[in-house]
This record gives sequence, structure tokens and C-alpha cells, in this order.
Amino acid sequence: MSMILVTPLSAVLDTIRASRPSHLVTLLSPEFMIGTPEGIAAERHLRLGLNDIADPGMGNAPPAARHVAQLIAFARGWDGTHPILMHCWAGVSRSMAAAFTVLCDHYGPGSENDLAQEMRSRAPHAAPNRLLVHLADNALNREGRMIRAVEGMGPCHMVEEGIPVEFPLTILTP
Repeated sequence: MSMILVTPLSAVLDTIRASRPSHLVTLLSPEFMIGTPEGIAAERHLRLGLNDIADPGMGNAPPAARHVAQLIAFARGWDGTHPILMHCWAGVSRSMAAAFTVLCDHYGPGSENDLAQEMRSRAPHAAPNRLLVHLADNALNREGRMIRAVEGMGPCHMVEEGIPVEFPLTILTP
């Protein structure tokens, strides 16, 4: 089944073995970037070196428009035959924002609220990085709908580390 998998770093290898994704998106701090794990072709591994920062003026290596552009282009090159795996350190913020971005791109304008609510339902711990969502909203010309949808998710269940979550590309029915 065609799906987006979101995990913390600690579950990446087990998820690769169990789900056999064809593509991998790593969103980690530049100083903690990982190599390409066994089971993933190097050209199918997007490594985005960015910190989990919601304000671009705070800290180094904040999410930037170029990261979102790379993510969107990479995901558009995924044919959906096998899952795509997205992870960050905890599987809560950066990787959830990346999954939300790819889902919004896949479903098109008008899907933002339904996708955000489905994300909350499947991942009570999801807290998509607001800066990444803002940048994706701009890149996909959503006029603030992605930002408002994430704000409308309500509070997350606070955790130190998320659990693996599946988002099938059939998440919304037409």
C-alpha cells in the first residue's frame, strides 16, 4: 500500500526492515546527520540538515525555503509503489511537518483541515514544526490554510519520543 511512514530516529532501522520503504527523508541537525541505512538506495535518501526551530532568528540551521523545495521535489519523484519513510530525532515535529507537507501537496488545496485532523487522530503526539509548515504553505500557495489547519489540530500529547505512524495515501476519501 502506498503510504507515508513517520518514525523517530530510534525506529528507522526496524521500520526499514519491516516495511521496506523505497525512499527515506531524514530531518536532523547537521551535526547529527546519519548516512544512508542499508536497504535504501543512496539516491532515494533525502537528508535535510536543519534544527527543530520554529523561529528563524533563534539558533542555527533553521528550516528554510530551500529545504521545503527539496522535500516537495523529492516526494514528487516517489511513485508510491513502496512506502516513503520520514524521520527526525523524535518523530514528533520536523518529520510530522514533512509528512503534512507531502500529504497537502498530494491532495491539493482544500484538504488542509481534513489532513491535519487525520494527523491528530493517528498521531496524538504530532506537533508539526510551525516554521516548516509556514514555509510549505508559501511554497504550495496555500494562503495560510496549512498554518491554520495545524493550529486547529489542538494540543498534542506531550512525549519525549513518538511512535511509528502510518499515513496511507488513501487517508481521505474523494
